[in-house]
Amino acid sequence: MVLMLVACISGSAQSEEELWIKNGNRGIFGVLSRPAADGKEKHPVAIISHGFNGTHWFGKDYFPLMQELGYMCYTFDFPCGSVRSRSDNNTMNMSAMDEVDDLLAVVKYFQSQPDVDVKHIVLIGESQGGLVSALAAARIPKEISNVILIYPALCIPDNWNERYPTVNAIPDTTRLWNVPMGRSYFEEIRGLNPYKEIVKYKKPVLIVHGDMDRVVPLSYSQRAAKVYKKARLEVIEGAGHGFKPAERAKAFEYIRVALQ
Repeated sequence: MVLMLVACISGSAQSEEELWIKNGNRGIFGVLSRPAADGKEKHPVAIISHGFNGTHWFGKDYFPLMQELGYMCYTFDFPCGSVRSRSDNNTMNMSAMDEVDDLLAVVKYFQSQPDVDVKHIVLIGESQGGLVSALAAARIPKEISNVILIYPALCIPDNWNERYPTVNAIPDTTRLWNVPMGRSYFEEIRGLNPYKEIVKYKKPVLIVHGDMDRVVPLSYSQRAAKVYKKARLEVIEGAGHGFKPAERAKAFEYIRVALQ
């Protein structure tokens, strides 16, 4: 069951609310941005999924654009997704598949809200959050209107299967960028083929990727663009993994065009 708690409302023309959503016994902390009052009873919603060891703060960059486009925008902390997560900061329990389940719970919550245009629910994911968003959309393809993937980490299964070629090779604790992760994270992705899953989503997909990305090679997004039925890949020249301000501005323009 999905439950909601709202804490602290701020702002004038636009507002932001701290919003907790329950997914079973998991609490998901996030912040919801609302557009200025425009007389409409229902608004579309964009749901932002952060990358590895990120938090909801990264997603707040999307608020001005989404408000301008008339969207609600929710950015949240995946439970166990970061050492700074307000949902749960025990990264030893990090799980990409749990993140898919948590994102689906967030979608279900917004589908239950009377002020949400359920025909226009957009998933936006960065890096690992891009992988999670792509997999979640494939689970409920008719219920998501658009998917936007920012340097999506579709390489995750390949990377870790190469590092740990057998289950026995997986240690109890792995540290990535000084973030501890438990063995279950690596066990559950061993048989995951993202491209086999994401093809189930047939609606519009925008992929934005830098051609100098050393964390997630551009080739993974190029392959995704060929697999999807309605995908557009925008390549930002000189950009790496994590966009600089000018590069992010370009990405936002691509998103604006995709959602207008």
